[in-house]
Amino acid sequence: MRVTSISRILALVVPVLLSLNSHVFAVTGTEGAQPTVHAAAAVEAPVAAPGAAPAVEAAAATAEPAGEHEEKAGDVIMHHVRDSNVFAFEPFGEIELPHLQLGTLDISITKHVVMIWLASLVLLIVAGTAGASVKKLSAKQAPKGIANVIEALVDFIRNDVAKSNIGHGYEKHVPYLLTVFFFILVCNLLGLIPYGATATGNINVTLTLAAFTFVITQAASFKELGVKGYAQHLTAGTHWSLWIIMIPIEIIGQFTKPFALTIRLFANMTAGHIIILSLIFISFILKSYIVAAAVSVPFAIFIYLLELFVAFLQAFVFTMLSALFIGLATAHEDHDEHAVESSHH
Repeated sequence: MRVTSISRILALVVPVLLSLNSHVFAVTGTEGAQPTVHAAAAVEAPVAAPGAAPAVEAAAATAEPAGEHEEKAGDVIMHHVRDSNVFAFEPFGEIELPHLQLGTLDISITKHVVMIWLASLVLLIVAGTAGASVKKLSAKQAPKGIANVIEALVDFIRNDVAKSNIGHGYEKHVPYLLTVFFFILVCNLLGLIPYGATATGNINVTLTLAAFTFVITQAASFKELGVKGYAQHLTAGTHWSLWIIMIPIEIIGQFTKPFALTIRLFANMTAGHIIILSLIFISFILKSYIVAAAVSVPFAIFIYLLELFVAFLQAFVFTMLSALFIGLATAHEDHDEHAVESSHH
């Protein structure tokens, strides 16, 4: 069993090493070739004919800018983390995605867009398969396999996340919370597959998800409390003399919540990949097989396994905070109590 587990882990890590290997050898090859060019120029310069001087200078002028555009380790890491119109499958090749322009709006298909489509397709297939298997069961039968896993996750989000944080009327928000949880989870897991890309490592994706939570939170607050209750919500139940302080604070707080959701998910998913790639690059920078065997590969595998846990954790945290924000926006009992106490004072 241990040999099988190790072989599976190596099967995931080796393609990443191969893709980085081609980049690193290109970098080191360029750096190594630079002294050769200068040495050749130094040898040939004294014996060159006077008429050849302009040609030598022109060759040196064209060689100089080439060194300025050398690809460094940081450039390669950011190339793997950033979104782009090229899906690289090094050393096997790459696929250039189409560039689309709608007026002044750039709607090009990028690798993160492809991963979002793939995550949606995976969710449709898994949910459809689990739903079809559950329909075939009788009342006395329990679901098995993937249907059992999905049912356990659905019960967890419904009871321990939505019900405990939102309270009364939580049922109407369960579909959104389940959707955002499974979508983030699948996007996170797909980003750990070799040659994949993490869509949740794109701040535009996390900002859109946070915007959905913000709109749903504000709509639920208006619907639950009404205009008057919503205005009282902004005062936080304090005395009217403190409204000049509390209202701006509450308004700012309404926008810092989606900002926190955006940055938290984006930063955590991006940082993990940068750490893994940086650990792998240490062995290439030091050009040592000992460092690779003792440091780079073991620590990269450890961070990779940690990223599996982080994929589930960040999906849960985003969903839990969304439910918490909705629950805080729709709660009004505490504000009524504060209003009664302030009137007595």
